[in-house]
Amino acid sequence: MKKALVLTHEYLDTVNAKTCHGLLRYTSRFDVVGVIDKKFTGRDAGEVMDGHPLGVPIYESALDGMANTDADTLVIGVATHGGLLPESFKLEIEHAIKNGLNIVNGMHDYLNDDPRFSTLAKEHGVELIDIRKPKKIADLFFWHGEIYNVDVPIIAVLGVDCALGKRTTAGMIYEMCNRKDLKTEMIYTGQTGWMQGYKHGFIFDSTLNDFISGEIEKAVVSCYKEESPELILLEGQSSLRNPSGPGGSEFLLSGNAKAVILQIAPERIYFEGYEDLKLVLPTARDEIKLINQYGAEVIAVTVSNTQLKPTELRNIMIMLEKELDIPVVAPLVDGVDELYRPIKEYMKQYEEAKNSVS
Repeated sequence: MKKALVLTHEYLDTVNAKTCHGLLRYTSRFDVVGVIDKKFTGRDAGEVMDGHPLGVPIYESALDGMANTDADTLVIGVATHGGLLPESFKLEIEHAIKNGLNIVNGMHDYLNDDPRFSTLAKEHGVELIDIRKPKKIADLFFWHGEIYNVDVPIIAVLGVDCALGKRTTAGMIYEMCNRKDLKTEMIYTGQTGWMQGYKHGFIFDSTLNDFISGEIEKAVVSCYKEESPELILLEGQSSLRNPSGPGGSEFLLSGNAKAVILQIAPERIYFEGYEDLKLVLPTARDEIKLINQYGAEVIAVTVSNTQLKPTELRNIMIMLEKELDIPVVAPLVDGVDELYRPIKEYMKQYEEAKNSVS
């Protein structure tokens, strides 16, 4: 495991730091030894993220972090609209390169394409890893139907919007199922999932559109053949109706997910980042109806991390359970153990349907 500093300057307490948040919660690829964020210098990164200290200190600068840790890698820990690298990050990256740190970059601004950084990297013998750089067409797969040979249930974790914590929820379900001896694998579909070390997946928003379906299929089929899981989880991206980046139908159609766990944000009114356009989020009921039209069943609803007061959150969850007649769970408040029952019930239905056909 690489020892990593994660750069989030002034973003750590926002949804844009979801890459850092993911790495703080779980990663088998890095040992996170510190976070770089001048806004929160001296505090604990976990406490800033969600109120739960993790023993990960926050440093003012990359130089400060390097002076106080044995880090060998700097990870860009944010995901901005359009994947553009914030200007305030560039000097920190330069200092890190000059002091021998490799850089892991999940933005659409590719460091290897910037002479400022590529020249410095060669001079100082460090590696620039642009994980969101598109694959060559020759390395991409086109969908051809092998997904139908996958003989285990596939559940997609979708959401009504982007930046809701779909990956976090999927990861928590993955851990919970395996803890209960249900052999489960998760297909990552974003840069953070790669950074967290999941074995199978691809980066959805850096894949040429013609090949997204095929890359989903390849990831699922490879996982099925190599790992022999009892259950496969798909990490969703954006949402079915988000106009800035609609996504989700690919997982239901090309990935053949016939069950969905739907993540919602009860305090959001508009799509994240487009409040000025007053683009209203769909209700959970309306989104479930749309998912049903794709031939999939929503087996549970999960509630994203929220600033609602506990009593407000509970009242909303109780109301939704009565309205939808399916479990409603707040993963970051209560964990995800309550999702085990609907997952097992769906798996039983899957087996019964398969046996009736055979």
